[in-house]
Amino acid sequence: MASSDEGTSLGSKYQVFLSFRGPDTRVGFTDVLFHSLTDTGICVFRDDEEVRAGERIDGSLQRAIDNSRIYIPVFSRTYASSQWCLRELVQIVANTSISEGKKEILPIFFDVEPEDVKLKTPLYHDAILNLEREKKLSTEQVDAWRKALMEVDAIKGWEVKKYRGYVDVIKLIVEEVVKKLKIKHRSVTENLVGIDDRVMAVNELLDIDSGGVRLIGIYGMGGIGKTTLAKVVFNQLSFHFGKCCCFLENIQAKSSSPNGVIELQKKLLSEIGHPDIARSIDEIDYGTKKIEEVLKNKKVLIVLDDVANKKQVEELVGRSRLYPGSRILITTRNKDVFRISRPNYQILEYEMEVMSSDYALELFSRHAFNEDSPSDDYKELSREIVSATGRLPLAIEVIGSFLFDRRQEIWNETLDKLRKAPHKDVFGKLKISYDALTFEQQQIFLDIACFFIGEHMTNAIYMWKDCDFFPDTGLDVLISMSLVKIVENAFWMHDQLRDLGKEIVRQENPINPTERSRVWIDMEVLDAIRTKEMKKNVQALDLYLGNKPKVAIKSKEIGRFERLRYLKLHSGTFSGNLANSLTNLRWIVWRYPPCLFLKPANICLKKLVVLEYSDDPYMDNSKLQSLIKVCNVLISILFSLEVIN
Repeated sequence: MASSDEGTSLGSKYQVFLSFRGPDTRVGFTDVLFHSLTDTGICVFRDDEEVRAGERIDGSLQRAIDNSRIYIPVFSRTYASSQWCLRELVQIVANTSISEGKKEILPIFFDVEPEDVKLKTPLYHDAILNLEREKKLSTEQVDAWRKALMEVDAIKGWEVKKYRGYVDVIKLIVEEVVKKLKIKHRSVTENLVGIDDRVMAVNELLDIDSGGVRLIGIYGMGGIGKTTLAKVVFNQLSFHFGKCCCFLENIQAKSSSPNGVIELQKKLLSEIGHPDIARSIDEIDYGTKKIEEVLKNKKVLIVLDDVANKKQVEELVGRSRLYPGSRILITTRNKDVFRISRPNYQILEYEMEVMSSDYALELFSRHAFNEDSPSDDYKELSREIVSATGRLPLAIEVIGSFLFDRRQEIWNETLDKLRKAPHKDVFGKLKISYDALTFEQQQIFLDIACFFIGEHMTNAIYMWKDCDFFPDTGLDVLISMSLVKIVENAFWMHDQLRDLGKEIVRQENPINPTERSRVWIDMEVLDAIRTKEMKKNVQALDLYLGNKPKVAIKSKEIGRFERLRYLKLHSGTFSGNLANSLTNLRWIVWRYPPCLFLKPANICLKKLVVLEYSDDPYMDNSKLQSLIKVCNVLISILFSLEVIN
């Protein structure tokens, strides 16, 4: 039976289908092409018609053809002598004709001329006649073969004999397939406006056709479009590097989480083809060393997105020499990131600036009207709003999405609010959309901004439902207003919107954190716990005690947080009687708890819906049950509980 060498079943979703005549090209050209494609990470099905039996294309082979995105027929001298090859070609042509451009044929003329495939020479013409005579085939079947050959030959392909050797032509074929399949492409908004000149400028700095190594830094304020520009450039250039390319996103946020840098190092090594090395990494310095060893022997394209400091650059690409031809692209709000010492090359800088007035108006119109320009009765008002946003892409997107399909009175009121905010004060501009939310939607927004960016959405939704925040509706509103996005079932928020949420909380009481609704800065959390006043406003705490594992939070201290519904602890422990504490808690996350971490005489968790313990080598299900019994908290009375993790 024919199969791909990847051991994937015939019914799987292949990306490329190779059709060829085994005796002509199997050993040599097709083998090299197949392995070159699979080495790039492409799932390829190659059918060897010589080992097939029968006269019909069975269901599994048909699925392999149907599910493939690109078809590569390798036309050789005896290709038209094979009924199997011709049957496959008919199915391939039929699939492409009904796919509306979603499927493509990339023909290869191995040791034949395009004229042969057009049936203008005897070679293929006589082969089909012989099949017709020998097999007594129907006229309709033979006509279908001829039509398929004629249609494929109209497509530009590769004539192998015009190249010096297999390596040259196969390299071009692989690059074209990678480009068409958009391997490793990053998703970008459909509303790309005024970006072509910027892409061209960055590509000129990268100059991938030149030798040596180049590091390019894109810098500018948050929300100005640095990540979008980097994604577009990455998408255009990645096919030149095959599988040796990687886009590491949100590095600042991910590096701040426990083991965040290690996970980024693992992702980098895995994506450029070294998953085995990635699995061996257990600490940052070792990961950096392994990355250096790989990058000095491999030409790569790497994007480091949203870097906070130069240390993160060194942890992720090392300080050793990079392989000639490698390109590193960095985006950051902090220009000091570029002050790093690297051998023989420096970081070339590209500054992101605000959009031109015309492009800004076009971008605003796409979000506010789903058109490239505003209607006449909104044209002047649109120009004034765009001017008031400072032509910052993020502000334009958020305000435009907010005003979509709203009456003109709301537009005028929005413009008045924008005019009262400082011109460069992005916080004030973004807060307009926040002010339009209901109380419940605001709570969801603030929770995500302060605690849940990058977190899976399930547990948060359980908590919000129990608090009557109506999260299904709330998240739909937040997404439609471009305040929150869901990426692979996790929350995503632009860094300017994240800062907006945290600043809103800070302004609840700029002096006293204990009067705010949410506290996450370590020293502020500790101060809030140690002070004796009642904390009636605090709803959520995130306390990191990684360097202070023996710190104990007393029951009388935590008991002062009357409205606490979310508690996240990194290490630490409790002490004392918690019978009258944490009575409103809906979600508790405890990471790295000590072995004997909980010794309160009592605890009340009747409203708890999510209970999470993680990274505890001593905790298993039986010990968790014992823990609950010791605390006089039986599963039977935790009637709100939805998740034990």
